Amino acid sequence: MLFWLKEDMAPQELTRRLAAVITHIDEIMQQEIRPLLAVDIIEQLHRQFAILSGGRGKDGAPIITFPEFVGFKHIPDEDFLNVMTYLTSVPSAEAASIGFVIVIDRRMDKWSSIKASLTRIAVAFPGNLQLIFILRPSSFIQRAITDIGIKYYRDEFKRKVPIIMLNSISDLHDYIAKSQLTEDLGGTLEYRHSQWISHRTAIENFALTVKTTAQMLQTVGSRLSATELPRGMVSTEELFVLHTRQWDKLRDELKLLGKQGAMLLSCIQEPATKNPTSKLNANELENVATIERLLVQLDETEKAFSQFWSKHHLKLNQCLQLQHFEHKFCEVKLALDNLLAEQAEFTDLGDSVMRVEQLLKEHEKLEGKGQEPLEKAQLLALIGDQLIQSHHYAADSIRPKCAELRHLCDDFTNENRKKYDMLGKSLELHRQLDKVSHWCEAGIYLLASQAVDKCQSREGVDVALNDIEAFLDTAKEYQLPSPKEFYNQFELMLTLDVKAKAQKVLQKLGDVQEIFHKRQMSLMKLAARQTRPVQPVAPHPESSPKWMSPKTSQPSASGLLQKTSEEPRAETDVNSLEKEDDETKFAGKNEEILEISNNGDGLELEKIDSPENLSPIRRVIRDLLETEEIYIKEIKSIIDGYITPMDFIWLKHLIPDVLQNNKDFLFGNITELYEFHNRTFLKELEKCTENPELLASCFLRRKEDLQIYFKYHKNLPRAAAIWQECQDCAYFGVCQRQLDHNLPLFKYLRGPSQRLIKYQTLLKVKSTRQGFSLLGKQMPVLCCSFP
Repeated sequence: MLFWLKEDMAPQELTRRLAAVITHIDEIMQQEIRPLLAVDIIEQLHRQFAILSGGRGKDGAPIITFPEFVGFKHIPDEDFLNVMTYLTSVPSAEAASIGFVIVIDRRMDKWSSIKASLTRIAVAFPGNLQLIFILRPSSFIQRAITDIGIKYYRDEFKRKVPIIMLNSISDLHDYIAKSQLTEDLGGTLEYRHSQWISHRTAIENFALTVKTTAQMLQTVGSRLSATELPRGMVSTEELFVLHTRQWDKLRDELKLLGKQGAMLLSCIQEPATKNPTSKLNANELENVATIERLLVQLDETEKAFSQFWSKHHLKLNQCLQLQHFEHKFCEVKLALDNLLAEQAEFTDLGDSVMRVEQLLKEHEKLEGKGQEPLEKAQLLALIGDQLIQSHHYAADSIRPKCAELRHLCDDFTNENRKKYDMLGKSLELHRQLDKVSHWCEAGIYLLASQAVDKCQSREGVDVALNDIEAFLDTAKEYQLPSPKEFYNQFELMLTLDVKAKAQKVLQKLGDVQEIFHKRQMSLMKLAARQTRPVQPVAPHPESSPKWMSPKTSQPSASGLLQKTSEEPRAETDVNSLEKEDDETKFAGKNEEILEISNNGDGLELEKIDSPENLSPIRRVIRDLLETEEIYIKEIKSIIDGYITPMDFIWLKHLIPDVLQNNKDFLFGNITELYEFHNRTFLKELEKCTENPELLASCFLRRKEDLQIYFKYHKNLPRAAAIWQECQDCAYFGVCQRQLDHNLPLFKYLRGPSQRLIKYQTLLKVKSTRQGFSLLGKQMPVLCCSFP
């Protein structure tokens, strides 16, 4: 399954940064005080009844000029207000805060025009006025009327702003430098109104485009981040290509917009660029600063979206990486599972040297077959580690898959190594068994080939004894094991068939050694008696295969100890001693038969009366006793079969450290349960057989003792966790096979949790006895505190 990239902050950060860009653009263009753009009032601006020439007063106050304009008083108030609002918003906030200087040129006009201009300014000028200069009409009559009229308006205007009446342009130069006045006012400031309108329109269009682009990128970023990742590699690759194309297109648009801004900046700076002595006026300098600030915001817009795109691109790329990883994981895991399944089929440990050698070759082939899947799995796990180190968003999903791949590889490698070890020990086992068999066959041949007639003299007996001792000394060269050592060494691979074969061979070894011992005793007795030699008939040489001496070679398995009819039945002491050996064997068989018959009688004695003859209460007691004995045996089998063998030295290597350190938690207080039931509770239940009325008091009296189950149940979850971690260790398999248990250990460990419920179930019967009825009511109380 795919995981959603944790980039929630990426679209939020993009939105925040682009919102800041939009706010800065509004601040740059002073949208809060300029609701209109140049393009909105382009006709009014072209009429040129008021201009912002770019000149500045002595203190840096912007100068707004009202040039000669016929019909000024006929300009609609709305148009005048729009133009004034726009012109006062163009200078920087710092310059506008100083206040505006207004120059009203009415040299060719009348007093009525001056009055109309002052009235409009007083009513509708939106900025901060610092000073008003008025160039009087040049006509004598209009100048006189102006002087008279101004007396009535001067006081009113003085309350708002000072008014200075000027008779000529030279008077104006006393207040404002010529470099800050246009040519029509006798100054040197270059001003082209059409160019000013063109620059203002271009700047505002550029600002609007940058703002619109930022808003559009906000929308695109939100849409891209909200796109759900597909689950297929093909779909993801198509989405990756689509989003990449969109990003390339947006990036090209941003670069083109940057070029437009740079070109506009170059156009405004062109006069100063072409003529080094030429300087830009205040308006042009502010236009340059505005464009530069807009370019900075455009650059911030591009950076913000580029950072968002890098995260989104990483998201898509990691999604593809994850899908490729999961696809490869499924393929590799399937190959490993098939490999492990094939490995699991090799359970045979062989029943002969030849078979074990064949199995070893098959395991070598399997190991070679598994090299390629193992290399792929290890390489894929390494790729997963690299994805995790690169802070992949699905690291929590990749990490367990890498661990699983390594675990499967380790399982295959360890299991293969374990099987090699087992097969190696199995090969050694069968070689040991063959060695023992060969030694036994050589010993049987030696005993069968000893001539009886040569044992009638002391010299013959000594030769026979020397031959026997020499042959017994070869047992050290063969390094023949004792049965205990053999089982301790090869217990893990002793299957039923191999165990039967081993028992047969070791029994044969014991029998042969016993025969040698008896033959030695017979010969020594014969030598002590010094009896007169007789002439017995020796066995025919062709009655046994002609083998070589056991010191130089090992005879075949067909050699058996053959008794010939030619040996005299009662003429020699050797034969009489052989009869004693036979009688000993028959005595052993008789003892076995007697033991079997005794066991049969015991089984007959253990039978009890049939259930049909029992009352309901006695039937319950009978069931309690039967299940109690079975329950005790199961607990005893766990203690003897699982807990006690943990101290066996030859099993230590099968017990992992986590099991060795936590065995007390795995088994809890099960030994305490066994001691209570075996030594106390079972005996009290047996007393109830003759006196059923004691059953209720038995349970009620042991109510506190039964609280040991609470401790057992409280530990059970921890035991389950330990079992979950250690259930596959070889130690449990060995113990389970030794006990012939069909179920794993933990199934039996759950048995005590059901015992109290079993008591309650058996006791839910109708009874007229008061004590028994009381017990039926009390049992749920006894069981209520256990899960």
